[in-house]
Amino acid sequence: MKTELLSPAKDKETAIAAIDCGADAVYIGAPAFGARKNAANSLEDIKEIVDYAHKFWAKVFVTMNTILTDKELDEAVSLAKKLEEIGVDALIVQDLGLLEKLNTTLPLHMSTQCDNYLPLKVKFFNDLGVSRVVLARELSLNQIEQIHKENPNLELEAFVHGALCVSMSGQCYLSQHIGGRSANRGECAQPCRKLYSVETKDGKVLKKDIHALCLKDFNASNLVNEMAKAGVYSFKIEGRLKDINYVKNITAYYREKLGKGVSSGRSIYPFVPNPEKSFNRGFTDYFLNGRTDCFNFESPKSKGEYLGTVAEIGKNWIKIKTDKELHPQDGIYSQGDGFAINKIENSKVFPNKQITLRIGSKLYRNFDAEFEKEVSKPVKRQIGVNIEINTAIKLTDENGVSITKELPNGETANNPEKIKETFIKQFNKTGEGDFYINDIKIASELPFMPVSTINQLRRELFDELMTKRIEVYNTKIKEVQKPLKHAEYFLKEIDYRANIHNSSAKSFYEKCGVKVLEPSFESQKPIRQVTLMHCKHCIKYALNMCKSPEQLVLRDSHGNIYPLKFDCKNCEMSVLS
Repeated sequence: MKTELLSPAKDKETAIAAIDCGADAVYIGAPAFGARKNAANSLEDIKEIVDYAHKFWAKVFVTMNTILTDKELDEAVSLAKKLEEIGVDALIVQDLGLLEKLNTTLPLHMSTQCDNYLPLKVKFFNDLGVSRVVLARELSLNQIEQIHKENPNLELEAFVHGALCVSMSGQCYLSQHIGGRSANRGECAQPCRKLYSVETKDGKVLKKDIHALCLKDFNASNLVNEMAKAGVYSFKIEGRLKDINYVKNITAYYREKLGKGVSSGRSIYPFVPNPEKSFNRGFTDYFLNGRTDCFNFESPKSKGEYLGTVAEIGKNWIKIKTDKELHPQDGIYSQGDGFAINKIENSKVFPNKQITLRIGSKLYRNFDAEFEKEVSKPVKRQIGVNIEINTAIKLTDENGVSITKELPNGETANNPEKIKETFIKQFNKTGEGDFYINDIKIASELPFMPVSTINQLRRELFDELMTKRIEVYNTKIKEVQKPLKHAEYFLKEIDYRANIHNSSAKSFYEKCGVKVLEPSFESQKPIRQVTLMHCKHCIKYALNMCKSPEQLVLRDSHGNIYPLKFDCKNCEMSVLS
């Protein structure tokens, strides 16, 4: 079963690089209304990405996954129409007000911001008729399999790599509560990466100034086959704010892990993909196979790959016990701090600043200067073509798209073998083009053709084949959203956690048989104590306190206190206001 590899892109250059590295699809921010406000892109750039992606039958999904005001909703509908006109392949949305107002043929993907954790929530979206649901990161393989069995015809997308939100997506109100920067509006200030002290309710400090809500990064590369068997169609890499080298390295790594995808072409990399060499806070497969140590209380900074230990310490140098080659400008991490290597002489490493180290201190490399140089080299993706020549020349690409053209009239070649060799040589000169020659079969004698004529014929044939590929994509491959219908919601009443930020969303839910008790947290902060985060990460578990009856709180650096509520039956935790 073929799967889709979906890569992030903060801009046009990153999107094209991801496609070149083998992505079957990319997701990118629209000019507005994306959940990463700092990763917006112009319609002109998105159009260029679309045109490039479709050559390889790769897709472009655009994020419009914030909750919207009534005024913004009208603007979003207009923007969606423009995105449809320039040929994007799907919209990733959160706000059900958009579903109420949109009239589009674009497939609609329900963002992970919709909190797609409960099977009943996914079934609701399936009943509405959307094309795809992006699953919550916290699901296990068994839970994914259950969802797939109940919704066998619904495309399921799941995260496979990247940063993790500690709160279930769409259910985090801490940033909004603290400073008015809403995660649901693309403005998250990431308070989960800050320092907190863990205390008992009566003020006893259990852990002082730790990153109590900071998680490791997701890496499910060893479970991709199991995820596919459970029903995952699209494997999503997180990272619309990550740099281009990160996206290239991680995309190439998962392309090799997943094998041939649903798009076309092959990519040849000038580097050996290695996820440990790109930004990471340590890795976890989260809850796919049950609870693990998913937390990183030490630091939200990149940890990188394990390097070795400190073997010797001098006045302004150290020696490192490692089997890896070190380079000047490499970044070294140790216990929340780090340095860059200024120079290396006689196995002595000279840091660019002093940090506290001891003999035996573990060191990690979070920036490999030589690896970054290799990754920054261009990657070219090309589509395989077979050529057959009888009385005419026929080109057939790896997807079975073919064109036929009569050979130019010309005199019989004096040296048939020589012209055949020349023809094969010139047609194999695809260079930086979008095709490579897989095989050439010549069943008849070729007329004499100058090299310039052969080259012109090659260019014309490849142009014609690409035109035909785009036609086939638009008529047979490109998907269309079926009309949506209202369906019965699985709850009778909903509160602020439904994120209803406009009148259209309220109307949509009411048509689905729901009583709306209050608007979004962003519209009107509830005056009662409420849940600011709902998490599968559990601080009691992390501190080995599962059996303790202690009531715990978090205290931030400003002295603000956040009570913690533990649902031990389901092994979940809530951060309260």
